[in-house]
Amino acid sequence: MIFTSGNHPDCVDTNQMVQIYSNIAGFWESTVVIELHSGSLIQTLPSMATLWSKISAVLPLSEEEFPLQFSDKVESSVVEMLRRSRQLLYRETAGTRRMLQAQIILDYSWEKLNTGTWRHVDKDWRRVYSYGCLFKVAALCHRDPSADDVLQAVRTCDMALLMGAAIMDNILQVIVQILQREVRKSTEEEDEAEHSEVKRIKTARPHVPVIRDELAVPRVKRPSLESFSTNYLLPHKPAILEGITDHWPAFNQHPWSIEYLRSVAGCRTVPVEVGSRYTDEEWSQTLLTVNEFIDRYITRKGGAKAVGYLAQHQLFDQIPELKEDIRLPDYCCLGEGDEEDITVNAWFGPGGTVSPLHQDPQHNFLAQVVGSKYIRLYSPEDTDKLYPHQSQLLHNTSQVEVENPDLRRFPEFAKAPYLDCVLQPGDVLFIPVQHWHYVRSLELSFSVSFWWS
Repeated sequence: MIFTSGNHPDCVDTNQMVQIYSNIAGFWESTVVIELHSGSLIQTLPSMATLWSKISAVLPLSEEEFPLQFSDKVESSVVEMLRRSRQLLYRETAGTRRMLQAQIILDYSWEKLNTGTWRHVDKDWRRVYSYGCLFKVAALCHRDPSADDVLQAVRTCDMALLMGAAIMDNILQVIVQILQREVRKSTEEEDEAEHSEVKRIKTARPHVPVIRDELAVPRVKRPSLESFSTNYLLPHKPAILEGITDHWPAFNQHPWSIEYLRSVAGCRTVPVEVGSRYTDEEWSQTLLTVNEFIDRYITRKGGAKAVGYLAQHQLFDQIPELKEDIRLPDYCCLGEGDEEDITVNAWFGPGGTVSPLHQDPQHNFLAQVVGSKYIRLYSPEDTDKLYPHQSQLLHNTSQVEVENPDLRRFPEFAKAPYLDCVLQPGDVLFIPVQHWHYVRSLELSFSVSFWWS
């Protein structure tokens, strides 16, 4: 059982919980001790033995070299559980013991992650969670993992990458790539016709809004750094930059398609927004694999009516292979920060997804890779005509439904000047800092945003 703040038994003190768990683990240690001998099961399964040898090769060579340092915010009883799991990692021990120890750590640290607001969660507890994930992956893969075990191990790594903090030089990122290669081997042996319904991401021609020339975002082909800085960056003027993504592998060596995304990321777990827009009452979030997301919300195999959107997610940090298909725009060098300060997000979803009119605290290059999007922009000088929400949570979001405004409630909105455009594959839209922007996907779409200062 994984405790959340909603089902945690209030009658049990947290330290007492750890002690109870420790007693259970101790029971298993005294009753379920299975030592493997030389002619072990591992030797009869060379492919899985190879998988474990690849994983163990990236682990520290010995228990003494395996780091476990935490602040005093992590209780000593929890640290002791971590040490036990570390000890089991270097012993030939029954998988049930390994799994129980790992799950104890995960259950308890998950409770800590779900207490209070996310920004107040101590980083050490996120590290504890990542260690729990590492020990669980080891338990799943150490013996003779089935295909389902390997997929569960991939999901466990992703949960650490999404919810935990980096440990041991981001070892879980290394391990998940090893596991993913194993998944691909088995997938390649399956009937390729299973996902042949879409070889490339193509859909019927969408209805494209009419863009009046006098309201169109200006287009410029490969401007020099000096020209871009003088004409757009410094005066904070939006522009569509053409021809600056022609060299991306996403358009050449690895053209992005449903097939390609399945092969590179299909088994990976990602956060998905459910609902047309984040301001809707029924809007929610869930975790799905990329394959599940495509089946449910892109090809709609299950007949889902809701809109699903993989939005504002740092997918390229999670899956470095996809990151190799894109490039940072050269114009980011005009910013004040370092390359590490640039936030790169993925936006993948069907036609009809909407990002309500909002503003961001950084400059944005929005690169369109697949499909098209309608975008409308307003200057921050006209903020008073855009009726931002009064709540702190949505203060950067307008109350107005841009394409169907209630002018009785928001009469000044009609007076706000704007620019708009349809972003096509290969286009990169420069959205200056604090510029209000509304985005609606016209068809199946994949965009990449680069936030920089």
